[in-house]
Amino acid sequence: MKILLPPSETKHPGGAGAPLVVDELALSGLAAERQAVIDALVDLSADEDTARRVLGLSARQTGEVEHNRMLRTAATMPAADRYTGVLYDALDAASLSPASRRWLGSHVWIHSAPFGPVGALDTIPAYRLSAGTSLPGLKALRRHWAEATTAAIGVEAPSFVLDLRSEAYVALGPVPASVPSAYVRVVTSQGRALNHFNKKSKGLLVRALAEQRPRFGTLRGLRTWAAANDFQFRDADERGVLELVVDE
Repeated sequence: MKILLPPSETKHPGGAGAPLVVDELALSGLAAERQAVIDALVDLSADEDTARRVLGLSARQTGEVEHNRMLRTAATMPAADRYTGVLYDALDAASLSPASRRWLGSHVWIHSAPFGPVGALDTIPAYRLSAGTSLPGLKALRRHWAEATTAAIGVEAPSFVLDLRSEAYVALGPVPASVPSAYVRVVTSQGRALNHFNKKSKGLLVRALAEQRPRFGTLRGLRTWAAANDFQFRDADERGVLELVVDE
C-alpha cells in the first residue's frame, strides 16, 4: 500500500542533510521532469522582483526566493519533517519511533510541486512553489507533471493507493486506473466537507497507521483496520471516493 499526501506551503527552514540528489528520490522515472522544474525555479530566482510577482510573494517573503535560488546546494531534511501546518503537526513525524518512521518511508509519498511525489523520508530542500503557479519557460505544472506522474505510479504498481491529496495535487498526477485506489474526503456525519479538520484528520490517520504498521494492502484491509481503530469510513456517492467521517 502507498499513501499519497499533499505538501504544505509552510516549511521548516534549514536542514542537516547533503544537497538534493534528484536521482535518489522515489519514483526515479520522474528525474527529467524534476530537473526541468528545478531549472525553471532557479532561473526565475535570478530576478527577485519577477520571482516575487510570479510566486505571489510580498516584500517580507524575499527569503522564499532565496530558497528557490539555492535548490541545488541548500541543506536538506526528510520531507515528512520539512513540512509544517495542520496536517504535518498532527502527523508529527519527528516524534515517531524509528520503526514507525521506516514505515512512513516505505508507505508514504508526499506530492510536491517542484519534485513530484517523493518518499516521506526522501531529503529535500526548502522551496516555494504551489500547484497552481505558472513558471516562465515551462508549460503549466498540470501539463508538465500529470502524464509522467501517472505513468510513474503505474510502473511502481502498488497494491493499493490511499489518496489523501488536495484536488490541486491530484491534478498533477492522478493515480492510474490500473492501480486500485481510493480518494478520501473528510466530512461530518451530515456530509459537510471540512477544512481545518480535514487536514488534522488526515495527519492523525497517517500517524495511527505509522504507529501500528499494519500489513494490509487492500481497501478491504483498510476498512477492517479503520473499524478497529475508531476511524469511520463510508462510501461516497462518487465512485472511487471514501468519506472519512469526523466530529467537528
